[in-house]
Amino acid sequence: MAVLEQYRAAALTVAAVVLLGLGGVVGGGVAYWLTADHYRPVVEKLQDKVTASASTLASCRTTSSTLEGQVGQQNLALADLRKAAEERAKKAEPIQEQAAKAAAGDYQAANRLQQERTGGDPATAAAAIIDKELGL
Repeated sequence: MAVLEQYRAAALTVAAVVLLGLGGVVGGGVAYWLTADHYRPVVEKLQDKVTASASTLASCRTTSSTLEGQVGQQNLALADLRKAAEERAKKAEPIQEQAAKAAAGDYQAANRLQQERTGGDPATAAAAIIDKELGL
């Protein structure tokens, strides 16, 4: 009987361990199911946000590359405009010098008029100077 008693105790121990293991598996499954059911909407919202953010990021990168290309084109256009302005300035220099030489006589006459002293009323003095220049 002692042997049966030992087998019975062993069988009860094995049954208890199996039931505990089965309870652990079932409890773990229930816990997983409850957890998954609880967090699934949260995870789906976050995945939607990640998808939207990825779409926004892709759009921003596309826009950024487009703007970089446009900035490059604008820089080239500005360089061309600067070059054209420098060429116009070089072409205008001899013309300005020629105009200054042509107007030198007029400048000298104007300086002489300004340096001449006349007395009395400024209007009378101006009229006298103009008459003198015109030969009246």
